[in-house]
Amino acid sequence: MLNVTPVRAFQDNYIWLIRSPDNRFAAIVDPGDARPVLQALQADNLTPVAILITHHHGDHTGGIGGLLEQYPDLAVYGPAGERIPSRTRALKEGDTVELPELGARFTVLDVPGHTAGHIAYYGEGALFCGDTVFANGCGRLFEGTAVQMHASLSKIAALPGDTLVYCAHEYTLDNIAFAKWVEPDNPDLLQREQDSKALRERGLPTVPSRLELERRTNPFLRFDESTVIRAAQKFAGRPLGAGAETFGMVRYWKDSKFD
Repeated sequence: MLNVTPVRAFQDNYIWLIRSPDNRFAAIVDPGDARPVLQALQADNLTPVAILITHHHGDHTGGIGGLLEQYPDLAVYGPAGERIPSRTRALKEGDTVELPELGARFTVLDVPGHTAGHIAYYGEGALFCGDTVFANGCGRLFEGTAVQMHASLSKIAALPGDTLVYCAHEYTLDNIAFAKWVEPDNPDLLQREQDSKALRERGLPTVPSRLELERRTNPFLRFDESTVIRAAQKFAGRPLGAGAETFGMVRYWKDSKFD
């Protein structure tokens, strides 16, 4: 298992530090702001070895410059299909990222939908997915289509159930509130709400989550479930097919009524 800790940024972002087993080195995932990352590195006497970027949005890339001012030799990994500041290696589906200082190896997944070239890093039992999957949610379709996002989420849903999903925002309780409109009688969802509220009351993150829990509670991964299909059809007022069509309607439902 990886040793991963969150660095809070802005209102609800998580920047992830993937640490070496001896707590000497770290890779930084999606540093939107350099300041809190530098503070965390210095506080724990960590030497950064790489920056891993999932997509081009500023709250995921804005800290690259500040980190490079302090650590100019850092490798910056990012999606080949997007403009990433100071990127040193462009990545696409099937590429690998070796981080020997951490004893870690990640495979790159293309997961377009939120942005056109969004990628995720999968390995060592973990998925760093940026804004593609959230705890009990998924990213808005800013640049991609529902068909693309459905394919990306299907790819993620096929990973092992014990995969830890490291998303980049603390949106869980808001996402659960919407999910209860879709599946109000889902017992796993109702239990998740209680568990998530308890964590937030203690000031703790609700992420990472296990992929198996996402498959049981996240309406954006449950596009083939009869309960989700029926709820989407009721909202749409017309029949819908399973898969991408249901996913697209659920995404539109959240966009139009909850976001």
